[in-house]
Amino acid sequence: MKKKKVAALALAAVMALSLAACGNNGGEKEEGGEATDVTIDQITLGEDYTDIEADLHFLTHKTDVVDTKFQDYIKEFQEMYPNINIEYEGITDYANDVTTRLSTGDWGDICMIPTTVAKDDLGDYFLGLGDLSTLNETYTMLDNFAYGGTAYGLPSMANIQGVVYNKAVFEEAGVAELPSTPDEFLDALQKIKDNTDAIPLYTNFAAGWTMSAWDAYIDGCATGDTSFANEGLTKGENPFADRGDQTGPYAVYNTLYEAVTRGLTEDDPTTTDWEGSKGMLNNGQIGCMVLGSWAIPQMQQAGSNGDDIAYMPFPISVDGVQYATEGPDYFYGINVNSSADEQIAAMCYIKYLVEQSGFAASEGGVDCLVDAEFPEALASFQSDTVKIIMNDPAPEGEETLQSDINNESELGINVSGVLATSVVENAVTGAKTMEELADEWNAAWTAAQEENGVTH
Repeated sequence: MKKKKVAALALAAVMALSLAACGNNGGEKEEGGEATDVTIDQITLGEDYTDIEADLHFLTHKTDVVDTKFQDYIKEFQEMYPNINIEYEGITDYANDVTTRLSTGDWGDICMIPTTVAKDDLGDYFLGLGDLSTLNETYTMLDNFAYGGTAYGLPSMANIQGVVYNKAVFEEAGVAELPSTPDEFLDALQKIKDNTDAIPLYTNFAAGWTMSAWDAYIDGCATGDTSFANEGLTKGENPFADRGDQTGPYAVYNTLYEAVTRGLTEDDPTTTDWEGSKGMLNNGQIGCMVLGSWAIPQMQQAGSNGDDIAYMPFPISVDGVQYATEGPDYFYGINVNSSADEQIAAMCYIKYLVEQSGFAASEGGVDCLVDAEFPEALASFQSDTVKIIMNDPAPEGEETLQSDINNESELGINVSGVLATSVVENAVTGAKTMEELADEWNAAWTAAQEENGVTH
């Protein structure tokens, strides 16, 4: 029996029960009434449904701007839709809490879709927003939460994968050129340790969710291959093996392993402080952190040294070129059990957020719109030696294959941060070498591939 993708095995029973609890096919409201048959591409903002009345409850992971930026968006939106009220609920442990709340069916009207929801379960929780091929004419990167030709979410923005760093710290350390390979990166971190008082690389280990950030670099960033996620990882043989050329998934995790082993990170990973780390990077107490481009404005705004905050590609090169993948952040999803008016109102609001609010640029990201321009902070990522690429969507008929293998293997790639967490723990204790970890991952992945019909 095919297994569903969830963040932790402990949640599997909850998610399974939720299917029975929801008991709908994506087009029927549980407590009476019909779901809307309007699609988001049919709505013209400021012209259609301007008299509609609705009170919307919105679950968000962006706890830092619930009372500021989001309130400004509501005010601007209500100039077009005065009878639509939006109440945000910020959630700190977002992925875990919302995964559990989805099982109740009573979680509000809009949320950021957690990665724990399998593609073939999307219709049990979320309203279909329209035909995928039609929406692809306006929006980009819809595939993560599309299934059977229907898009169930809109990406709030796209992130570019790289490293956020403090220019002043690197200059003080004597790092003349930005590193482009793992060895050069580790050498730069060593210079920071030797020549400054800053922590070279801050892992933010204690936060937990930050560990999954490392998974975002193992495909296009580490290989330059837009098909690697579906071919080299999902179907490839021993994808975590050391390639011997400082590329591929092994090179990403080994960079972290070596940094911890060499004492180039904080002294005690269990005591890291996510909120505090923002100011520490801003004021030069930290050299760099491996996070998506969404982190740039947060670090810039965390103190008086915003001009010192910059962004560099992840230090892996393939034939002299560094690759930065452009990938979607959280997606907006609408509750399939909300009333028709609430669903239409919610579509109007998320359409406004994606197309008119300016949210992506303010968060260090890129609008998920066709022909969107890159913000100034990321302009240097398009050159002869740095290329921004997008991973290819899964082939038709294989939309859930990677998530099925991922769940079966229990490696939690892009979900739980299991791999990077294990890297830090073993680098600290010395219990297992990086090679031993990679062998374990390959064994688990191979067994999961075979369980899902992938053979070599």
